[in-house]
Amino acid sequence: MELTHINEQGRARMVDVSNKNETLREAVAGGNVYMKKETLEKIKEGTIKKGDVLSVAQVAGIMGAKKTSDVIPMCHPIMISGCDITFLLNFKKNRVEITASVKNTGQTGVEMEALTAVSVACLTIYDMCKAIDRGMIVSDVMLIKKSGGKSGLFERKQIKE
Repeated sequence: MELTHINEQGRARMVDVSNKNETLREAVAGGNVYMKKETLEKIKEGTIKKGDVLSVAQVAGIMGAKKTSDVIPMCHPIMISGCDITFLLNFKKNRVEITASVKNTGQTGVEMEALTAVSVACLTIYDMCKAIDRGMIVSDVMLIKKSGGKSGLFERKQIKE
């Protein structure tokens, strides 16, 4: 298997995508923030002192997707045509479940943008709630689905918990 991010001298390089076809590309990523039940209740009630946790995490995640190439060295700066983040408060498992969807039409995929969006949203939730719950755990950040491009469709099989 050829490593596309390594040049002839064995050093990192940004892959040349200039000969790739532009296609519609979409990626969906997910992640969780586990916390105390009381913290989850405060998020639901909107009583976290720093403000509306999910609204801030929504904006932060979208900003993260847009800035992915600034923090991941070999990512191409790309034009994102759409980004959305959803949150599910899961009281059975004491966690916030985050899903990010990113779309573009371009020569390279948006998996890293979706993963960055989820990661930044998770970290924002942690930051906004850490004063009352330093034991939170950010976990399970993963690519759920990606479509478009030469490699086609990837869909993660169901994960057992």
